[in-house]
Amino acid sequence: MTDTQNVTLPTIALLGAGSMGRAILTGLVAPGVTVEGGIRVTNRSEARAAELEPLRGVTAYATEKDAAANRLAVDGAAIVLVAVKPAMVPDLLREIGASLTPGAIVVSVAAGVTIDTFESLLPDTVSVVRSMPNTPAIVRKAVTGISGGTRAQPDDLALVRALFETVGEVVEVPESQLDALSTISGSGPAYVFYLVEQLTQAAIGKGFTAEQAAQLVNGTFLGASELLVTSGEDPAELRRRVTSPGGTTERAIQVLESAHLADLFARATDAALARARELAAS
Repeated sequence: MTDTQNVTLPTIALLGAGSMGRAILTGLVAPGVTVEGGIRVTNRSEARAAELEPLRGVTAYATEKDAAANRLAVDGAAIVLVAVKPAMVPDLLREIGASLTPGAIVVSVAAGVTIDTFESLLPDTVSVVRSMPNTPAIVRKAVTGISGGTRAQPDDLALVRALFETVGEVVEVPESQLDALSTISGSGPAYVFYLVEQLTQAAIGKGFTAEQAAQLVNGTFLGASELLVTSGEDPAELRRRVTSPGGTTERAIQVLESAHLADLFARATDAALARARELAAS
């Protein structure tokens, strides 16, 4: 993650304050992040808008109260984040197109909606960047994939990178790889949670209480992740260091390898990729 003590961003409009929109907002209002001109946030609910209004630098609009809320939010904004549900995107883009400032960067946070869809519905005076953040953005530990559209310049991508670095790390890839990226980092937290869930059940099956099992498993995953990040070592090397020849860990790893986990993960991510392409085509 970037040193957020030195991040300055231009005026931002955030259209959609669902779970991912609010996670991104967490980074934008963090100490040390300056958004010149402020952050305009739109949401359907007036009650939700009232919750967001007290946040530093945020002006919140509710579409149920003001039908022009989205157009007001994007007027003069240098970066426009589209974080509504994918099915709502085409109508939203048609709504805001004439209100966008020439030179603005429109950033898609809508899964499965292609850059071509955005560019076909928006004026050619704006650039488009497609993004794929993941849920650890909530705790500013996201991995976000970004892809530039046909009109996106290097400076545009650098600005979008700086924005998403307020909530974690950023990987730039061609759009052709973005769906594949979603099967790794996008769906990846669910794979980790599933492994934690199964290991926790194994611990309970060995006589530990649910609280003890959670402490053992959650702490182990957290510690192993920190070790992986801070050591800079290859995970295979770290695994070898824990796996003494002829020991208990080696026996457990042999069982896991006999289940052909490498093939299992390949098939699981292939299935996720196939579904992502189905959704993109629908």
